[in-house]
Amino acid sequence: MRWVLEGDILLKMFRCFFWESGRTMINACVLVLNRSWVAVNVAPAKRALTLLFQGHARVVHPQDYALYDFDAWLEFSRRSTGLSFRRFVYTPSDRIRLPEVIVLNAFNGFHIPAVRLSRRNIFTRDRNICQYCTRHFSRSELTIDHVIPKSRGGKDTWENLVLACTTCNLKKRDRTPEEAKMPLMRKPVAPRWLPRVALPLPKEDLHSWKRFVELRY
Repeated sequence: MRWVLEGDILLKMFRCFFWESGRTMINACVLVLNRSWVAVNVAPAKRALTLLFQGHARVVHPQDYALYDFDAWLEFSRRSTGLSFRRFVYTPSDRIRLPEVIVLNAFNGFHIPAVRLSRRNIFTRDRNICQYCTRHFSRSELTIDHVIPKSRGGKDTWENLVLACTTCNLKKRDRTPEEAKMPLMRKPVAPRWLPRVALPLPKEDLHSWKRFVELRY
């Protein structure tokens, strides 16, 4: 039976009756796709459920990618078994499974926020791995190397900055990788990250998201 509730009343119901435990609804994250199934945002579950209830979005099933509107998702939630209670929102008379991915019905825009070039983000992109010898090091054992040396016109860009261990940095000196015969493990590029969220994303979310977003960084 369709809930005859306005969006603001629905939100009040969610706030009042969600079972607070561990990973709360406020901290749950939902991947948002545009109409062309391109990832455009990460939204709180509360926002995702509101979009679903208002008819602006549908839920994407995490396994077979079938689409569900609000009524169909509510019915599906009632039949869902074998999941942690943390994957549900509870009301006095029902429960709704927290979606992991939703697709917008009308919006088809696309926006990727630029990731700021910084020392910290270079370490994150390269995962504390020397891009020459491919070994993993502690942060203190790594430095940032200019692929094309600054003395030869190299710029401070994503494409020209990589992590290098002390040994490789000294070996390369003021040369290009070709001149030093030290090929890079991969071509450095500007990363494409989803918007920052408040908490680390759970593994179950990442598993259902991996078809839609690049998770290598």
